[in-house]
Amino acid sequence: MKPQRGSILLETAMYVPVLLLLLLGMVSLAKLTYTYYALEKTLYTVARYVGTQQGVNFCDDTDTIVQAAKTLALTGSTDGDSPSLIQGLSADQIQVRIERLEASTGEIAQCDCSAQGCDTAAGGQGPDYVVVSIPEGYPFTPVIPQLPIDPILLKPRVRVPFQGT
Repeated sequence: MKPQRGSILLETAMYVPVLLLLLLGMVSLAKLTYTYYALEKTLYTVARYVGTQQGVNFCDDTDTIVQAAKTLALTGSTDGDSPSLIQGLSADQIQVRIERLEASTGEIAQCDCSAQGCDTAAGGQGPDYVVVSIPEGYPFTPVIPQLPIDPILLKPRVRVPFQGT
């Protein structure tokens, strides 16, 4: 019986580090998935808020409605007094752009800011879609002890129909 007891202990000692590494990898993968979902939900909040408002000037990066939407998504309030819900994400990282369905080609393309495009202040037609993204990416670094890992850039993008005027 003694030789078996020693081999079981040796096998257990060999498998424990592998099992711990797998467990920590699964936890890191779960955190990555949750972070991506939280980013996507934040971008969706911006897109839905902006996409349902009236009088939004998408051609002006400092438009108050767009800035209020970003602040609402990041902090949960439009006044911006609360801390950011996603650590390390700022309003400057979020890009809001507009797109239109091209009737001739049937493809969706970015709408330019001109009277022929989507600049409603200059007499253009409104956009068909609002697209919100993080073009530079949000860095996520998985944490596995004793294993250096480079950050993974998460680049979620949300497209919603524009329903404002």
